[in-house]
Amino acid sequence: MNFFRRLSEKVGRVAAHVSEEDRSALAPHRLLARGLRLVQERHAARGGAIVDRRSPLDAREQPLVDAVLDVYAEAATSWFRLETLGASRIPDEPTLFVGNHNGGILATEGGLTGVIHRQVHGGRRRLYALAHDVMFADPVLRKVAGRVGLLRADPENALRALQAGHDVLVFPGSDYDAARPFSERNRIVLAGRTGFVKLALKAGVPIVPVVSAGLHEQMIVLTRGETLARVLGMRKHTRAAVFPIALAVPWGLMPGIIPYIPLPTQTSIEFGEPLRWPSLSAADAEDPEVVAGCFREVETVMQTSLDRLTAGRRFLRGQPRGRGK
Repeated sequence: MNFFRRLSEKVGRVAAHVSEEDRSALAPHRLLARGLRLVQERHAARGGAIVDRRSPLDAREQPLVDAVLDVYAEAATSWFRLETLGASRIPDEPTLFVGNHNGGILATEGGLTGVIHRQVHGGRRRLYALAHDVMFADPVLRKVAGRVGLLRADPENALRALQAGHDVLVFPGSDYDAARPFSERNRIVLAGRTGFVKLALKAGVPIVPVVSAGLHEQMIVLTRGETLARVLGMRKHTRAAVFPIALAVPWGLMPGIIPYIPLPTQTSIEFGEPLRWPSLSAADAEDPEVVAGCFREVETVMQTSLDRLTAGRRFLRGQPRGRGK
């Protein structure tokens, strides 16, 4: 019970940074109602852009970021029993962190990565994370997302952040990776999306792989629901190619696009060696063969890391002591 009391206190500190009006607007039933209206409006307009592509960097507010990270830090210790590997490899220079995505709508690995990043840099460096369009479709969500350092997942936003001297976290596999079936939980699925390689080459920054193991046990994804997503027109209306069906607390069988309570799964996060290509330049970002080669290197490094972290892993409990290290 002490954990839940501490967690509640820290959530309260986050709420103190958000106006009463915005807290009310973020209530789940109001968000759902506005989300349904958005889909209806986009259906009537036959799709179209959800929001402006540009996300301002100066919307980020460090006190709110720290309050949110304090919540994740509490969960990291008492709920996810976080094991961190390779944090000393994090460079003290603008860096593109590339991670695997887990657990449907929850981006727990993003928050936990933020906690480790803050521990390493002591808050001296800003970390921005790219987020799906749905976070920016609603005006209240868009405002809060900007305040906690989320940028719309657009290469130009990430490039501006890196060129300004900041760090950026990206999950190339996006919804397709986060909604992979439970049977594929130990696979790296970047979905062939090479944009992050082009971004790193254009910005002239290293790529640091961030591989998390265990977080795909927060919920049990039964299917990505790609056929259902096509029938519902998800790509046109929300830029999502999936409509996952999952088992999760407290709902049981549910669509994997709604919030849930994550299971207390032991989690490991490993930071890989920075990947650099000193012989390549920004111009090489336009060469498909070069980009594909770099992509395969990153994907291979990440899969090797995940294989090591999941060797002998037991559901929710993690690896036997001394295994896979």
